[in-house]
Amino acid sequence: MKLYYSPGACSLASHITLKELGLPFEPIQVDLRAKTTKDGADYSAINPKGYVPALALDNGQVLTEGTAVLQYLADQKPAAALAPPANSFERYRLQEWLGFINSEVHKSFSPLFNPAAPEATKEAAKALLAKRLGFVAKALEDRDYLLGRYSVADAYLYTVLRWTVKFSIDLTAFPVLAPYMKRIAERAAVKAALAAEGLA
Repeated sequence: MKLYYSPGACSLASHITLKELGLPFEPIQVDLRAKTTKDGADYSAINPKGYVPALALDNGQVLTEGTAVLQYLADQKPAAALAPPANSFERYRLQEWLGFINSEVHKSFSPLFNPAAPEATKEAAKALLAKRLGFVAKALEDRDYLLGRYSVADAYLYTVLRWTVKFSIDLTAFPVLAPYMKRIAERAAVKAALAAEGLA
């Protein structure tokens, strides 16, 4: 397998998951502005959507969209229990969290990454993020992880919560989030993925 990633982007969640599972893969860095890989190949020929992650499988198939990649990877080693079994109600809970993180948390950061976005737009995005993070924090009040045990949803949430540092978003209003982030950051796979992306 080949994982196409950009350091610190949402593809970090897939990188963490590959490390957690110990699956063999080749990490290939992508310049998202130039739409090229580190060796100069045209990334749009691999993923016409132009963003990461993309997972190129040994059979020639390319899987895109982080939430699909995460579940695919988890299903390669079911015994690792990074996703509940298919067709179980807990699997739908996982999909519920992945959907929420993707559409309500991840995408709410979009204006902050856009240097052309007006300051008012950025402030509105931060206000919306505060509401979304309030929901996440409430869910974590009585558990260490989103599903009660570590899953690919936590790898994804950890990845996007790291962006709060980049944009100076204060999380002190959500006291459960700092220990949650620390718990995940201490995992060997997370340390390894961060080091591999030059983020340690």
